[in-house]
Amino acid sequence: MSTTPNISNFALGQWQPHEGEGIAQYNAVTGQLISTVGSQGLDYAAMAQYAREVGNRNLRKMTFHQRGRMLKKLALHLYGMRKKYYPLSYQTGATKVDSWIDIDGGIGTLFAYASLRKKFQDQPYFVDGETAPLSKEGTFVGQHIMVPRRGVAIHINAFNFPIWGMLEKLAVNLLAGMPAIVKPAEQTSYLTQAMVQDIVASGILPEGALQLVCGSGVGILDSVTSQDVVTFTGSASTGRMLKSLPQIVEQAVPFNMEADSLNCSVLGLNALPGTPEFDLFIKEVRKEMTVKAGQKCTAIRRILVPRQQMDAVQEALSQQLAKTVVGDPQLEGVRMGALASKEQVAEVRKQVGLLAEENELVFGQMTDFEVMGASAETGAFLAPMLMRSADGFKASRVHELEAFGPASTLIPYDNTEEAAALARMGKGSLVASIVTADDQEAREFVMEAASHHGRILILNRDSAKESTGHGSPMPLLSHGGPGRAGGGEEMGGMRGVKHYLQRTALQGSPTTLSNVTQTYQYGGRYIEDQVHPFRKHFEELQVGETWITHKHTVSETDITNFANVSGDNFYAHMDATSLEGTIFEQRVAHGYFVLAKAAGLFVEPRKGPVLLNYGLEECRFVKPVYPGMTIGVRLTVKEKVAQEKREPEDIAKGIVKFLVDVYDETGESVAIATILTMVKMLDQNGID
Repeated sequence: MSTTPNISNFALGQWQPHEGEGIAQYNAVTGQLISTVGSQGLDYAAMAQYAREVGNRNLRKMTFHQRGRMLKKLALHLYGMRKKYYPLSYQTGATKVDSWIDIDGGIGTLFAYASLRKKFQDQPYFVDGETAPLSKEGTFVGQHIMVPRRGVAIHINAFNFPIWGMLEKLAVNLLAGMPAIVKPAEQTSYLTQAMVQDIVASGILPEGALQLVCGSGVGILDSVTSQDVVTFTGSASTGRMLKSLPQIVEQAVPFNMEADSLNCSVLGLNALPGTPEFDLFIKEVRKEMTVKAGQKCTAIRRILVPRQQMDAVQEALSQQLAKTVVGDPQLEGVRMGALASKEQVAEVRKQVGLLAEENELVFGQMTDFEVMGASAETGAFLAPMLMRSADGFKASRVHELEAFGPASTLIPYDNTEEAAALARMGKGSLVASIVTADDQEAREFVMEAASHHGRILILNRDSAKESTGHGSPMPLLSHGGPGRAGGGEEMGGMRGVKHYLQRTALQGSPTTLSNVTQTYQYGGRYIEDQVHPFRKHFEELQVGETWITHKHTVSETDITNFANVSGDNFYAHMDATSLEGTIFEQRVAHGYFVLAKAAGLFVEPRKGPVLLNYGLEECRFVKPVYPGMTIGVRLTVKEKVAQEKREPEDIAKGIVKFLVDVYDETGESVAIATILTMVKMLDQNGID
């Protein structure tokens, strides 16, 4: 009877051991059997329906802010126990640094998206963009909203980042209000499963929000519907095959693909040996060749170097690579661990062999290298390998074949235009970088290469200290690329969240759309009250509630006094003789005077629930105000956002956005702004 652990799947709200023999998972360092994994016995159609009916309903009824706070709670929970995952990560071949990128980096993405909740309304949906006027009298308008899709996100992830690969996608779909079925790669799914066990046990996510398939997942996409979303990270060939499945095509299922690509890094023409940029380039290339043993979708595969610097770069890079100690990642001094599996070693050797038919291997070798504290025969080890191309325009394989490991190729170029052309020959990649102190050179490269890359890092001495590097996707920036890289985008801040939302254009009267969206639409009916809104607590205020102020007639003295106070003596305000040829008929009041006077008209001076003015979101001066014109203000509650209490003793409060509509004696608006006020709540328990 076998005593090998059976890695369970999490489906339909419970842990389910796989049926049958399963797939063996091996320690990448020692070659020892860890466990078996499989997906036999899982009912994928039932899992997807459970996610749609239970998980989606539970998440969809939460607001963006509630979902964001849920992510924050989960991130804090996982951060507190993050060290327990490191021993398992070492078994994948990852060093401590590699593991930090995967584990702490993944948890950091949860924190980033938890904070992003503040960019969305405190509603289950997102009111997207400005109101579109659709009629002459303003009684018929349009407004886009975005609502969570009523399906499940199915994430098919690669083997190289078992934690980050899961969390960087989960953070986004959970904030958007969609549940997920996560399918990590079989080789390293034991690490993903360990974290999912802790997520499930925490009870932080609502029922149905997360399911896990640790085995092969064959058939997992057979029952997808048009409301589902599929994301894929892995090889371009596998991604294209999945994207063309009949169910994906027939149901028009959104399919976000992030494929491994032939990323490049460019040494600038003036980044000569002895300059900080030359040293930065060597350090960055070495790092990208050896971190995660080169098993990164963003790793540098093509090293583009000015022709006259090829020998210098080869020598400097070879010296640095020679210092890279390969071995057991838990040992002191080891800089590069193992690949994820011996199958990966065989695949990299095959690709390097093909590349070596057109390029010279100038450093490293595929066999007979030293391994510290382990065996190259039993573990999945490779040493760093550097190749050199004589002509990147004639050697085609370097732009077509990827060795997904610690291997890269030097390619010469003669000018920036050539460097960009070589970069484009990769037919689309996730990231390119250029190391240069010449901003004009950087601009030229970006303009010529950006069409073929999802991200471009410009590295020099100014940014080096804080730069996250060539290979680090950031939560608030898009991660993806065109062509070979898959044509998709992940993360990207709000952009990524919108991938899981359906955009719908609403049409109707401003009043109706205000009530539907719970965000006041300009021109909507006012709700008037005898009590000033600044005398009301957060809960007592209604969207659309409006205070009509007293009026003030603007004088030349107002303009002169404001100029004296502000120091703004712009000619249009102060010199009536200089107005010929301008749009102004006479001296015009300062826009900021109009806004300041508006505040004087609408502010209730007595102490009350309003704690402070929190800021100004937008402001437009739409019509000149001349001496003799009379202005008033319509102050309308536009939107309300409850805030959580950071400490138990904090005052329970929320942010109220007021539309400030300053109008003249004809009733036309002269200035429109949105101000934010912090308002005390009646219920001092607030949001925990």
